[in-house]
Amino acid sequence: MAKFFVRMLLVAGLIAVAGCTGDKGKEQLETARFEEKQHNLEHAVKLYQEIVAKYPGTPAAAEAETRLADLKKGKP
Repeated sequence: MAKFFVRMLLVAGLIAVAGCTGDKGKEQLETARFEEKQHNLEHAVKLYQEIVAKYPGTPAAAEAETRLADLKKGKP
């Protein structure tokens, strides 16, 4: 019975690891979007700036740059 539980824990751990994308830029972009939707623009801008600095050349950085430009222009 104990072996069964150990196997189940291992399987659960593997599933959890497989479910993680590991794309920190994308995860931070999602957080920035959420902050923006919550009207916490100061924090959203900070997160977008961090994405551009930490993950240059990525799709997340490109989108963060676009959002920063839009926010600077006052676009939603």
